[in-house]
Amino acid sequence: MSDQNLPQSPATEQTLTTRQGHPVRNNQNQRTVGTRGPATLENYHFLEKISHFDRERIPERVVHARGAGAHGYFEAYGKVGDEPVSKYTRAKLFQEPGKRTPVFVRFSTVIHSSHSPETLRDPRGFAVKFYTEDGNWDLVGNNLKVFFIRDAIKFPDVIHAFKPDPVTNRQDGGRIFDFLSQTPEAMHMVTLLFSPWGIPANYRQMQGSGVNTYKWVNDRGEAVLVKYHWEPLQGVRNLTQREAEAIQAKNFNHATQDLYEAIERGDYPQWELFVQIMSDGEHPELDFDPLDDTKIWPRDQFPWLPVGKMTLNRNPENYFAEVEQAAFGTGVLVDGLDFSDDKMLVGRTFSYSDTQRYRVGTNYLQLPINAPKTHVATNQRDGQMAYRVDTAPGQNPHVNYEPSTMNGLREAPRDVAEYTPWVEGHLQRASIERTNDFKQAGEQYRAFEDWERDDLISNIVENLSVATPEVQAKMVELLTQCDEDYGRRVAEGLAEVRRGREDREREAVAQAQERSREAQPY
Repeated sequence: MSDQNLPQSPATEQTLTTRQGHPVRNNQNQRTVGTRGPATLENYHFLEKISHFDRERIPERVVHARGAGAHGYFEAYGKVGDEPVSKYTRAKLFQEPGKRTPVFVRFSTVIHSSHSPETLRDPRGFAVKFYTEDGNWDLVGNNLKVFFIRDAIKFPDVIHAFKPDPVTNRQDGGRIFDFLSQTPEAMHMVTLLFSPWGIPANYRQMQGSGVNTYKWVNDRGEAVLVKYHWEPLQGVRNLTQREAEAIQAKNFNHATQDLYEAIERGDYPQWELFVQIMSDGEHPELDFDPLDDTKIWPRDQFPWLPVGKMTLNRNPENYFAEVEQAAFGTGVLVDGLDFSDDKMLVGRTFSYSDTQRYRVGTNYLQLPINAPKTHVATNQRDGQMAYRVDTAPGQNPHVNYEPSTMNGLREAPRDVAEYTPWVEGHLQRASIERTNDFKQAGEQYRAFEDWERDDLISNIVENLSVATPEVQAKMVELLTQCDEDYGRRVAEGLAEVRRGREDREREAVAQAQERSREAQPY
């Protein structure tokens, strides 16, 4: 009989113990010499308790630190639009109508810290872990469908610009727009982020997107490019800056509370998963590169095709164990899914999983929230916090390498055609040719309703007004290239801020004379 199966009487099941299983008979006092002390070093229960308390926190995520999560399932339609899904992908989770795959979802804010208000302007993370029969698949994305940059080498720069100043420890609109004014490809994201779309009303009523371009691969080893989109069946709701500020004054945890309470009352949030499909190639007929994550694929050319529906129906039992320790990575793909050459995707694929090994530990995939719900057998051994060995039943435990003639692990047989894309070109450091940084940003600006444009202009002006005159002028130039009205309104807003500041300064000069009190010399 294993230790875990030792019988417990009802009276002892609720007994407080140490981590070693020792019953704790006094949890109120340390062991001391007399009632006043001094305390002795052999206070094992106290030492275990306080040393664990000292280590209760793991390093905060650099990005996506503030988050909420829930469990649920994904139900496949067995089709992509009106066609059999097998035409495009052999991924098993999509094949059968009604097939359910367990999921865990973590929603988050990107820039701000773990206890920041959920009303702050920020992209929202939308990460889904599918526990499939072929292992885990992580679809890691955001609520907004584009990003600030198109090459991962710039990721530390954009995050540093948006994080607090390293000297003052305050977020600074001057620093943010200093970077953005030198990054024309960011104008599409700027237009979305500083509009009401930058503050979703809650997690249940926001869209999700894979952001990057991926590939689907079928049984014949043929691939297509795909984009993923989550559409909330609860509808989409966003907040203006002033509405968000009013909510923050009352509750800065409102989105976490909203998600938790909705699930508790049985109002299970649902999203439909859509894909856009494009043949794998350069597509010179388009005025943008389909691998550019600052661009949206137009729906009239590449329609959204439904492939399944996700339902969240269970809250975590422990926030830290499940939501905080949940670890996602864009490289976590199952057979039938593959990578595109998207330059941001390549960088994210290394960075995300590398972050988890640092943050949670090298054996983070042994934690229940991250572990696949299927067969796991590896030759990876040891490391901090290893609590099991990934051996297979009947495997020779002496053999932790491959190949071997002594009953070690063996490679899986290949029963479908391997995907072997052709790659050719000069090795170089260069941007893509079709940047087209302003067209879609202008289209998005013109597509907004009046109240969305008003809020967008107000938010940009408010944040840009603290930047240097050179940065302000450059941003107006870039926004004008997106849309003439867009640039003009921001320029007028900045001028109004300057006039207001000058008026207040002149008023102060007059007040100093008018409201001062005469004094006798001494």
